[in-house]
Amino acid sequence: MKLVRRIVLATALLSTCALAQPPSAHPAGEPWWKAALFYEIYPRSFADSNGDGVGDLNGITQHLDYLQQFGVDAIWITPMYPSPQVDFGYDISNYEAVDPQYGSLSDMDRLISAAHQRHLKVLLDMVLNHTSDRHPWFIASSSSRDNPKSDWYVWNDGVDTHAPGVTPFQQRYVHDGRVPPNNWESVFGGSAWQWVPARHQFYYHRFYAQQPDLNWRNPAVEKAMFAAMRFWLDRGVDGFRLDAISTLFEDPKLHNDPQLPGTNDQGDPNLRSQYSDNLPEVHDVLRRMRAMVQSYPGDRVLIGETYTPDVAELEKWYGGARHDELQLPMDTVPGFGDQANFSADWFRKSLQASQQVTGEPLIVFDNHDNARSIDRFGDGTHNVARAKVIAALLLTTRASALTYYGAPIGMVTSTPKRKQDVRDPQGITGWPKNKGRDGERTPMQWTPGFQAGFSTAQTTWLPVNGDYRTVNVQSELQQPDSLLNWYRQLIALRKSEPALRDGAMQFLDTSNANVLTFRRAGPQPVIVVMNFSNAPQPLDTSMASGRVITLAATASQLLHRTTLQGATLPPYGVWVFKPVGVTLHMAR
Repeated sequence: MKLVRRIVLATALLSTCALAQPPSAHPAGEPWWKAALFYEIYPRSFADSNGDGVGDLNGITQHLDYLQQFGVDAIWITPMYPSPQVDFGYDISNYEAVDPQYGSLSDMDRLISAAHQRHLKVLLDMVLNHTSDRHPWFIASSSSRDNPKSDWYVWNDGVDTHAPGVTPFQQRYVHDGRVPPNNWESVFGGSAWQWVPARHQFYYHRFYAQQPDLNWRNPAVEKAMFAAMRFWLDRGVDGFRLDAISTLFEDPKLHNDPQLPGTNDQGDPNLRSQYSDNLPEVHDVLRRMRAMVQSYPGDRVLIGETYTPDVAELEKWYGGARHDELQLPMDTVPGFGDQANFSADWFRKSLQASQQVTGEPLIVFDNHDNARSIDRFGDGTHNVARAKVIAALLLTTRASALTYYGAPIGMVTSTPKRKQDVRDPQGITGWPKNKGRDGERTPMQWTPGFQAGFSTAQTTWLPVNGDYRTVNVQSELQQPDSLLNWYRQLIALRKSEPALRDGAMQFLDTSNANVLTFRRAGPQPVIVVMNFSNAPQPLDTSMASGRVITLAATASQLLHRTTLQGATLPPYGVWVFKPVGVTLHMAR
């Protein structure tokens, strides 16, 4: 009951402090997901309604008012299906049920209904590449070579240990004189091939050994997986985020992946996944999947986990000119690209590229697999100020946007300090080079009270971050200049200003190394100016006179300005305004 009272308190505070959140008003005929704000929920860590230390579906339902008033358009719930939890839900043993630790199918139905009553869409994570090794399909498949499911997974006899071309890496995994058929590696370390004595064969697993890859070259597999998706579409879900979608197919000839210099975090040779990832056959599946999903009403949507090096590769996931595959492949380059850094030049370059796709961009800065952006782009001193700049990039760029629970309040990455505290399999096998993903999955911080309002349990599945007394929803709602209220202000503008929703994006003053400036076009255009430096940046005093209407600003001295004359952007300052007869030139 104490937890419920805290939840009600947090929701009440949001209601009393909330900025007006006008509903999105897309032009006629445009889908709901265009310029939408998606909010990723890791169910284990969002809200624990029954005091067992693990978040659950009812906990999500209890916070739907918060999400609605915050301005979210859709929630994406990471896997809540029955699972042995080897990879915390990404090893699924039943696609058409709910894991008891998260609740029941009835709880999920209530969540979907309650979300829809609040005009919130619900997306589920769909893991198509692999199942759990405890899934009945795999239990049958691994039992013999002649059962009805024998060809539902990727099996191989392996090769003789002395066969020509066998690498030293393969030689580590000898079984009955046989070694894996090639040098492919698991993301979690070691060979991607696991021996099963009952079949006297290896099965392929790109991820954990308990996550055998499905054989998508078998039409029966596609039929079964599409049926699982239909099960949830029939129950009212509004779409899916497709996990590891690029990995559905492997080279049927099992060529070795090219070896690169050095070793990875697990001590294995570095490889380029030329033959084990991103094969062209996946696009045929996506076209059929898109057609299936579009047979349902309501603009159901497919979001793809797509880590691509550039826009040319990203474009393929839309389906090219036909746009018949994913509606929203994730553009992860600005937030997670190899060269990503907190600089005007980086974001100007990467966001200019993002605008070149012919579909709707989807920008991502945070998720459950990467250290939180407040740490990745922070400098240890101005992290919150920099996080406000990242929020502005996320919410004023021409794109749909995806955020992650905790990011809008500035939750930080809390990496385990001892290997014995690690829960993530990636951290267990990769320690100490790779300490896993527990740090970005800690419990949501709702209040400054016990266990941050996440749970009444004495011990939670991961410890609550130590900063929860100041970094939490309840406290930040009462602070006008908090990161949370900055997010809410930008979200409200995104919904109320047509230019921020639909306007084309034009970059201005493109040689300025400290300040990023862009214009969102429309009958009433909006200009966004961001200072990426720790020094004030004056505007050009020689620019033409004219008025501006300030919409949002991180600095009080900008809030009531009506002219650009003499204006200075403070360190890490953001200013969003409407120009009235102004020509904008930033000072060098």
